[in-house]
Amino acid sequence: MRSPFPSFLNHNKILLFKICIILFINCATYRTNLCFTKCFGEPTGDPPIQSSSKLLSSLETISLDGHFSFKNNQAEAKDFGKRYHMLPLAVLHPHSVRDISITLKHIFQMGSGTELTVAARGHGHSLQGQAQALRGVVINMESLKEPAMQVHSGNLPWVDVPGGELWINILHETLKHGLTPKSWTDYLHLSVGGTLSNAGISGQAFRHGPQISNVHQLEIVTGKGEVVTCSAQQNADLFYSVLGGLGQFGIITRARISLESAPKMVKWIRTLYSDFAIFSKDQEHLISTKYSFDYIEGFVLINRTGILNNWRSSFDPKDPVQASQFVSDRTTLYCLEMAMYFNSEETETMNKRIEKLLSQLRYIPATLFQSEVPYVEFLDRVHISEKKLREKGLWEVPHPWMNLMIPRSKILDFAAEVFDKILSDSTSGPILIYPVNKSKWNNKTSVVTPDEEIFYLVGFLFSALPTSTGKQSLEYILAQNQIILDYCVRDLPGCTQYLPHYSSQDEWQAHFGSKWRVLMERKSAYDPLSILAPGQRIFQKATPVQHLVSKTNHKTSILEEENAKMI
Repeated sequence: MRSPFPSFLNHNKILLFKICIILFINCATYRTNLCFTKCFGEPTGDPPIQSSSKLLSSLETISLDGHFSFKNNQAEAKDFGKRYHMLPLAVLHPHSVRDISITLKHIFQMGSGTELTVAARGHGHSLQGQAQALRGVVINMESLKEPAMQVHSGNLPWVDVPGGELWINILHETLKHGLTPKSWTDYLHLSVGGTLSNAGISGQAFRHGPQISNVHQLEIVTGKGEVVTCSAQQNADLFYSVLGGLGQFGIITRARISLESAPKMVKWIRTLYSDFAIFSKDQEHLISTKYSFDYIEGFVLINRTGILNNWRSSFDPKDPVQASQFVSDRTTLYCLEMAMYFNSEETETMNKRIEKLLSQLRYIPATLFQSEVPYVEFLDRVHISEKKLREKGLWEVPHPWMNLMIPRSKILDFAAEVFDKILSDSTSGPILIYPVNKSKWNNKTSVVTPDEEIFYLVGFLFSALPTSTGKQSLEYILAQNQIILDYCVRDLPGCTQYLPHYSSQDEWQAHFGSKWRVLMERKSAYDPLSILAPGQRIFQKATPVQHLVSKTNHKTSILEEENAKMI
């Protein structure tokens, strides 16, 4: 038998050579200001990681207008997804922006030796622990109410709101002035800071863009504890960083939202298609038409029975006889959902516009259903469903939701594979699908979208019962989601996740693509110690060792890039 020592020595020679190369790179680039160095923070010596008791004592020294809670913080360790439960060390209940600023400044000054991280939590509707901070500090943004909402009327109306305010409250306040925000999410019981940190998309996005395209100004507390007012004209880089920035660059403590005149009523219409190609073509036609509906969405119905009968409680069929003869058993159908806003004096004009638009579509005639509802009732429609689900104990369950953005050129292939094959059985929740116009999105923000003028949002909004063991179980739905994701990565280049979730930095780098370098530069500038939003799992809080490894890896990758250019 051969002695192991020669191979062992060879291995060590190789290892020693690699270490020499790494040291050479470090020396050669020591004076260079590289963004990843800042992203993970410069270590100040080699301090030991503080114990929980020392961290608690440190936080107790901070003078606040509000207060910390150090016990009974289980609620902040949960979210709407009901899958991740990370208990924080403390919860900050701020009464002022100063409370948030001084807390972040305190943690920043502790340096990279501390494990403390900070997550801003609005109404707790994150899906996968994004607003949680294991052994860190969670900021209860709903506690921040000062100063109160301020509505400005005029030619360019707006409303100033705290970052923890819910959109439903903004709606009620602005309606007192005859005004309303332009762009919404389907569910209004979400915080301003939460939706602006992602994008905020609903059926109005094809016309007005997402919510992040309708913001005039922000007040931000950075990862250094600095309070900064920013807009497209002032501190623009921070402004665009935070919009869609997943909480990585600062905490939104105040936002100035664009408003428009509010309607009183909504004409709400639903109709069905059996052919996806026709359905998608009609959707694209509507979002490209100048005088179209005010809201356009769609959803997929896989093996659902009695759909039209379910609609009858809220909608009237145009032809009751034809509707009663329609059968949907064992088929996949596609619902086109449209809405037009109006006031009572505009009823006749509105009906003519709708009639003209509907005449251009190729839906199944027997499935045309219409309803007239108040504007508030339409916008808050999901909350009505929430109440019913709560009564049945079906709201506080795991929600393994997945949201994708699919380029228009790939949507037919996507539908054929996912709706016809992968999801061949009835699903445990709605599937939303509707197109938007990329021209309504600002490419300077941190959001990643497909590189085509029209792309589709597809939302798999499934629920899992904890007692289920079959196709309604959490494990089955997660496995199904992964099959869909794998298909997109493998066969549909250009697709991306909305409300993204990844477990490794390589995956995040692939997600951000060409924006990755800009993302790191922004992280370097505004949160150099990676304190903020640890639940997103993009950047890990640095320790000196992690810092050195990360810095070395980044320098090596830059060297490889330069070599590739030379070749």
